[in-house]
Amino acid sequence: MQRVAYVRWDPLLDLLALQRGSPGAGDYASGWTPLVDVYETDDHFGILAEVPGVSRESIQIEFRNGRLVLEGERAFEGVSCEQYHRIERGHGRFSRAFSLPDAIDPENISADLKDGVLTVKVPKASPRRVSVD
Repeated sequence: MQRVAYVRWDPLLDLLALQRGSPGAGDYASGWTPLVDVYETDDHFGILAEVPGVSRESIQIEFRNGRLVLEGERAFEGVSCEQYHRIERGHGRFSRAFSLPDAIDPENISADLKDGVLTVKVPKASPRRVSVD
């Protein structure tokens, strides 16, 4: 006959284990930070951000003080239940900022949201030729 050990469940221990095991847990007040890829081509810089469940209306993109700032919010979409045993999907406000070189064209920054991926394109500034009179 097999012996089975019973241990009283402690939800606080599960919460602490989740926090210790999550990359970046505790670093951000919002509880989540979208993952991003930043790339450069000959004519623009690009940022791809994973933002599933975030609506277009809740995303703000600004260029200020030489930094591109992505902000938004993902609402908690829980179900009505007696208790949750685990919550791993982050929700709440997020903010990411990226320093960019001065040689960009902030007036023509574009953004697109498709299938939970936000794509931001920051065009590089064209060299301005000055004529000599």
